[in-house]
Amino acid sequence: MASLDTAIVNVAGPAIQADTGASGSALQLIVSGYALAYAALLVTGARLGNDHGHRRLFLAGLAAFTATSLLAGLAWSTPVLIAARVGQGVGAAAMGPQVMTVVQLQYAGAARLRAMALLATVVAGGVVAGQVLGGALVDADLLGASWRPVFLVNVPAGIALLAAGPRLLPRTRLPSREGLDVAGVLLLTDLIVLVMVPLVFGHQTGWAWWTWACLGAAVPTALALGRHLRRTAHPVVDLALLRGGPFPIGLAVTTAQMVAYGGFLLTFTLHLQQGLGDSPLRAGLTFAPYAAGFAVTSLVVPSLPAAPARRLAPAGMLAAAAGYAGLGLLAGRGPWHEAPSLALLALAGAGFGAGYSQVITRSIAEVPAAHAHEASGVVNTTNMLGFALGVATPGSLFLSQAGGGGRPGGAHSATAFEAVALGCAALMVAAVALTRLLARAEGQADRRRPRRRGPRTTTRVAASAATTRAPRAGRATPSSVRAKGTRGRPTTR
Repeated sequence: MASLDTAIVNVAGPAIQADTGASGSALQLIVSGYALAYAALLVTGARLGNDHGHRRLFLAGLAAFTATSLLAGLAWSTPVLIAARVGQGVGAAAMGPQVMTVVQLQYAGAARLRAMALLATVVAGGVVAGQVLGGALVDADLLGASWRPVFLVNVPAGIALLAAGPRLLPRTRLPSREGLDVAGVLLLTDLIVLVMVPLVFGHQTGWAWWTWACLGAAVPTALALGRHLRRTAHPVVDLALLRGGPFPIGLAVTTAQMVAYGGFLLTFTLHLQQGLGDSPLRAGLTFAPYAAGFAVTSLVVPSLPAAPARRLAPAGMLAAAAGYAGLGLLAGRGPWHEAPSLALLALAGAGFGAGYSQVITRSIAEVPAAHAHEASGVVNTTNMLGFALGVATPGSLFLSQAGGGGRPGGAHSATAFEAVALGCAALMVAAVALTRLLARAEGQADRRRPRRRGPRTTTRVAASAATTRAPRAGRATPSSVRAKGTRGRPTTR
């Protein structure tokens, strides 16, 4: 539900604008407000699950997600819809992190790898289903509800899961002595708001004085956050993770890719429906080659031997850059043709999947097991913030060039989408350059590692494992996390 909801709203965006009269900036908040709230509270949700029980937090988050989905579907104004989307993000931040934690606690060895691969398939499938299902629901216009079923579809699913969850989910906890870093969470949230709100509304307001005031206030807020993280015993983000090595470089690569992805997803949807006049269903189906290409490569590449998989990462990013650039040139400098556009979409999606999955795995490979849950949380937060930043920045560029009202016509839409697509291609090329730095950092880490007899083993943590607090080295997972139906032995680190 959480991954589906990221994609399903994009294809419904033009219908939401037409029905509610939302401005282009308001539409950006409707799309990105979910990701912003999710990103700001994800690490907090993981820690609360460890302390208070993963099943309890999952069900609480699911209840909040279901209730705010109902509110979004019934929203009577644009501000109510934006608030409901933020509420969905809060619920997802409580619900989502618990899923991977429970997988890690309930499975070990090969069984865990299979479970994580299945989860990755479900997440990728949610992206595909979100585009197609969103288009189908809006196109069907059930009972004249237009875009509202896009949100209401979550309600019966949520109620069914709330009824089944208490009986099917195991009771697991990983209590710690670390308190919740409330001040850190508030400073991080404040920083996100101060940066993202002016980026979203700046083009609409002509960059009024308050937008610059917010951006200026973000500087001391960032400094205060950095000082707090350095001086707090158990901060919301451990700065030691960002002090050199492959991890911070991998975050930079991931950010470039996710900004490109977020910007492309929103602007291509607007161009298809408002520029080319496609129906929501047709627009959703047009995205299918992109989502399918991403799903295939993001699952296949991590299973390849290390050497070819590493070579595929920059090659995939270059392929994605070529796909984005080709789509932009096709839109801006000639008539739109379905056959080449679908092929370019598949190329861009497959390239993105090949580069993204590899960089995530390599970024966290050298992180000590004791910090694995923190590193994965930072990666997932970076993903959501990068996506939101893509909606805010390339999205604002598109809306500015296509027409201030956010309802572009054909020629203006094509020109605006060409500019955004070429920008997304440039971001992917920059990601390739950063990947070279990532390889250099990996080599330095290898040289610093003491030589040992026998095969070298490296703790690899799946990127979406944002939530598990790893026990200390040599300590078995506490028996309190074992539950009926546990497969394999409790893991040790």
